[in-house]
This record gives sequence, structure tokens and C-alpha cells, in this order.
Amino acid sequence: MRVKAMDVRTVCSALALGVVALPGVALADDPYDPQMRTQAARERDRAIIRKLNQQELARVRERDARYAEGWAAWREHDARNGRSGRDTDRAYAQAQDDYEQHMAEWRRAVAACRAGRYEYCAR
Repeated sequence: MRVKAMDVRTVCSALALGVVALPGVALADDPYDPQMRTQAARERDRAIIRKLNQQELARVRERDARYAEGWAAWREHDARNGRSGRDTDRAYAQAQDDYEQHMAEWRRAVAACRAGRYEYCAR
């Protein structure tokens, strides 16, 4: 079996990249790092993490507020067009029931086809 030169180069390149990157990844969060043993370093780390968590919380709250505005606009649109949330819920439930019924029919046809009733195989 001949191995193409490009395949060998690709494998060697990937291996070299792994060898170069592995030590940095392995030491990324060393609990025995002497710099993290000091109280000041741990406090600084906690402050950074707290700040990142607060920024993420603010971002999520802003996103949820945008979603709430969108849902309110959707409800208002439905109300202007004479539909209620219950109508939408009912339509969704009906579509779900239709889908389940269609899938049950399909599963019955598959079972019949596998059982030798080949007229069901063409569905």
C-alpha cells in the first residue's frame, strides 16, 4: 500500500501541532501554581470571575428582555388579528396530533412491508 506524501505531511503537521500545544493546555489551570498559592492571587482571581459572571448575567438579562418584547409584540399582533394564545396553542396541539397520527401510519406501513405485504413498501 502506497502512502501519499501529502498524507504523511498532514499527519506530521498535526502531530507537531499537538506536541507544541499540549504543554500549554496541560498547564493552563495548575492548582499547584506557586503564583496562585498567595491569598492576593486567589482574591484577584475571584474578583475577575465575579466580574465575568456579572457581565454574563447582564447580557442574559438584556437578551431575555429583548425576547420578552418580541413575545409581547407577537401577542399584540395576534390580538389585533382576532386570535388568542389559546387559538395558537390549539393549532399547535392539532398539528402535533396530526404529526403523531402520520408517524403512526408510517410505522404501521413499515411493519407491514417488513412482514411481506409489499403493497405498503411503495409509501
